[in-house]
Amino acid sequence: MGAYEFVALDKSGKESKGLIEGDTPKHVRQLLRERRLTPLQVTEVAKKEASRQSGSFSLRRGMSAGELALITRQLASLSQSGLPLEESLLAVSQQNEQPRTKSILLGVRAKVMEGHTLADGLAEFPQAFPDLYRATVAAGEQSGHLDVVLERLADYTESRHELKQRVTNAMIYPIALVIMAAAIIGFMLATVVPRIVTVFENTAAELPGLTRGMIATSDFLRNQWILLIIVIAALGYGIWWLLQREGPRRRYHRLLLRLPLTSKLTRGINTARFTRTFSILAGSGVPVLEAMKISAAVVENLPMREAIVEASLRVREGGSISRSLETSKLFPPMMIHLIASGEAGGKLEEMLQRSAAGQEREVDGLIAALLGILQPLLIVLMGAIVLTIVLAILLPIFEINNLIQ
Repeated sequence: MGAYEFVALDKSGKESKGLIEGDTPKHVRQLLRERRLTPLQVTEVAKKEASRQSGSFSLRRGMSAGELALITRQLASLSQSGLPLEESLLAVSQQNEQPRTKSILLGVRAKVMEGHTLADGLAEFPQAFPDLYRATVAAGEQSGHLDVVLERLADYTESRHELKQRVTNAMIYPIALVIMAAAIIGFMLATVVPRIVTVFENTAAELPGLTRGMIATSDFLRNQWILLIIVIAALGYGIWWLLQREGPRRRYHRLLLRLPLTSKLTRGINTARFTRTFSILAGSGVPVLEAMKISAAVVENLPMREAIVEASLRVREGGSISRSLETSKLFPPMMIHLIASGEAGGKLEEMLQRSAAGQEREVDGLIAALLGILQPLLIVLMGAIVLTIVLAILLPIFEINNLIQ
């Protein structure tokens, strides 16, 4: 039995859409007719998702971090209560209000009801469930402790979502401040300044250089604002296009690791992701080499990701994890020492969790410190620009007063 999306007409001719389970499209159409609906279109969810993944560009290719965290927590709670897996998936799908997410869950349930494992069902929707998620679930099913693994996954996905939320919320105020500052300064240059400049047009005195520069800037904004927007958009697209290419993106990521301010933040965020992912995979029974490979995929910085892949090759040859990672000199010494301690004492998972928690606290503190500096700096910068505009307006007035005297 599979999950199908349908489009049908009721007796009044009104179109209705929804999800329904059935054995074949023909069976689904028969079920719709029994509900007194005229089927127009019936599409299997799994095939539709496969066409989305291999087809055209989509603004939304999977579930958000918040949705995945919520679904995982619900599945973990239902599994621990002893509810069968297919009933748990059905309950979670009925609880969810997002049509796309509901169709994905029903597609996974259909695969499970056909006799496949949950990991196989999740593999039908790789854009919604990443490699880490599927590998952890597979390890939990093999060990017979799926409920415990789902609980760990729920904790992990929620912590990842909370970290993203903290970073996003922390950036809202600076971004809003920059936008407001740019809007106010642009408004002054485009509307206020030209009206005041007309006062000086009838004077024979030469305007100060600061005033002439302000007038030229104002004229450019009023006459070439469309060109300016096009140039900014083209520049933004050009940077984005370059960063999609592996070579420029690698050089950019190396630069982030060398700059004083971004180096510590980049290392901290990526180290926290790696150790948190590695800990949950190691604790779920995933083999170390496979766990390192999957953990490397969640690291966004390319040099750090490549260092983890190279370290996994050394581990395959018999080297220790800590020394293999230490060779690159890209990871914090605290993480290396904790991993070494975990390997020596047989507590690798616990040491990885400690390292992840320490790095996350350090990142939170660093972000708070940077924002504490950035916010007043933006205010001072905005005040300096406004002061420059005011001086450019007042200087000619002072000179006219001197001529009158």
